[in-house]
Amino acid sequence: MKRVYVNEKWCLGCHLCEYNCAFANSGLTDMVEALKDKKIYPKIHVEGNDKINYAVSCRHCEDPMCIKSCIAGAISKKDGVVTIDKNKCVGCLTCVLVCPYGCVTPSESGVADKCELCTNNGQTEPACVKGCPNRAIVFEER
Repeated sequence: MKRVYVNEKWCLGCHLCEYNCAFANSGLTDMVEALKDKKIYPKIHVEGNDKINYAVSCRHCEDPMCIKSCIAGAISKKDGVVTIDKNKCVGCLTCVLVCPYGCVTPSESGVADKCELCTNNGQTEPACVKGCPNRAIVFEER
């Protein structure tokens, strides 16, 4: 299965992956309208310091703890992609606590959110990958 991988040696820490992710998942067609003067909720997050930066997103684990911990049965895995049914999520955020990578976060509405490889917004490749100017983020099978 293809996954998002990051080469931290190439990451500039520019956060463009976060903005592209937030825009791709906003449901809007104009980036300025979608993001200007708004708090963004990307499903990928850049971490680091002045020496090294890296983007963190869901690893779509083989045996995901988030699925096991979900009391509402809102998290499932299909074709290798771990997804959250926001209509089922009760907002307990236990999945946030158990994710060993810190990839599940609360959304603007308070329910759990995470990277779903842009499968829910009609993209063929994750927006973070397309928007990375230095090609530090790739979508490939390893």
